[in-house]
Amino acid sequence: MHSLQQLFLQIVEAGSFKQAAEQLHLEPSSLSRKMVALEKRLKVKLLHRSTRHTRPTNLGQRYYEGLRQLLDEEIALEEELTSGVELLRGTLRVSAPVDFGAEFVVPVVQEMLQRAPELSVELLFSSHFANLVEDNIDVAVRIGSMPTSSLIARPIGEVPRVLVASDSYLKCHGAPEDPEDLSDHNFILYSPVQARSDVVFADGRRFSHTKMRSNITVNSVNAIRQLVRDGLGVHLGPAWVFREAWARARFAACCPPTPCRASRCRPCTSSGPTGQERPRSSSSSWRPICTAISAQRPEQPS
Repeated sequence: MHSLQQLFLQIVEAGSFKQAAEQLHLEPSSLSRKMVALEKRLKVKLLHRSTRHTRPTNLGQRYYEGLRQLLDEEIALEEELTSGVELLRGTLRVSAPVDFGAEFVVPVVQEMLQRAPELSVELLFSSHFANLVEDNIDVAVRIGSMPTSSLIARPIGEVPRVLVASDSYLKCHGAPEDPEDLSDHNFILYSPVQARSDVVFADGRRFSHTKMRSNITVNSVNAIRQLVRDGLGVHLGPAWVFREAWARARFAACCPPTPCRASRCRPCTSSGPTGQERPRSSSSSWRPICTAISAQRPEQPS
């Protein structure tokens, strides 16, 4: 049984009643009634509802941040109490996106190995989602929306995304002042999936993928950074990727008044194909990495 507060958190993090209902195995109408009851009890409007998306009001955002902090502190306290019960040992298999893993997961693993000399870690970096059960993965870091599945997941932060181009490209092609202006620009894409995804801005506006033009797709952050630097086009990607170039004033943000919607970052685990728990040495090991990665939340360059 989920509390009204837990249901509210799930809706905000899922981005829609439909998605949250699928994840919770509830009817959207039932979930909607529960939120109406919560808003009535608090005597404030918490959510802006639409047919496709749901986002919190200003008060709803404050409520979400407070609830999330309380829940994170509760989880951290439980992990602190249980972390000393047994020494971390055995092999921990961790899956993560290639570039994100190299930037954020590797430093966490290095620290874990120093603290737990009997622990062995196998890092599996890929641009594709691994099957946790078939590949015997203990914990996988996923970025983006979570499909309906049996995976156990919790958000650990957000990855700010930016629409960027080089100064030389913008001087030649002009800087877009409105999302619709992006139809006149060439996109550098990370994957074919990105070519089928709208560019969504934080204020709710979007640029349809059907109007998107692109002549190159490459699943390498380093290659994309170089292509953007060389003025081949604009790119929508994680802000941390362009942190150094941003500091050196080599890149500029497109549509600065309307930042892009951030992607959620979450570690996922599986209880196995038949519900059995993983070996004790592994199941006790993945909890600290979830907490440690959450402390390394990527920040948007100022």
